[in-house]
Amino acid sequence: MSSTFESSIREIQAPQQRVYDMLSNLQNIEKVRDRIPEDKLKDFAFDNDSISISVPPVGSISMRIVDREEPKTIKFEAQQSPVPFNFWIQLLPVTDVTSKMKLTIKADLNPFIKGMVAKPLQEGLEKIADALQMIDYS
Repeated sequence: MSSTFESSIREIQAPQQRVYDMLSNLQNIEKVRDRIPEDKLKDFAFDNDSISISVPPVGSISMRIVDREEPKTIKFEAQQSPVPFNFWIQLLPVTDVTSKMKLTIKADLNPFIKGMVAKPLQEGLEKIADALQMIDYS
């Protein structure tokens, strides 16, 4: 059973293309690595197209970028995860110097699992959105 979780829409103080350029290359995570709480993520690794983390108590999760639609969408697919899911970042221009972002996760969850993970998943999505909103895109 497919469930969709969406972050609130966030305004970013940078043009759409600049935000896309930063987020579509996962090597840029190095610039924000110090903002990720170590107690939340273990075994954090990434390259240009993929990212893997160990999230207590969930376990190891790895994702790969499967589609880039410049300058508006970056789609990820779970490679290793207890639950199959897709994750995408949507970007829209607001003005020449600002843009909007929304994060979406679509996961195959049975009703029992959904009841257990819906709240932490939604909170996690908002925390990711917080982190992406705070990046200095200049």
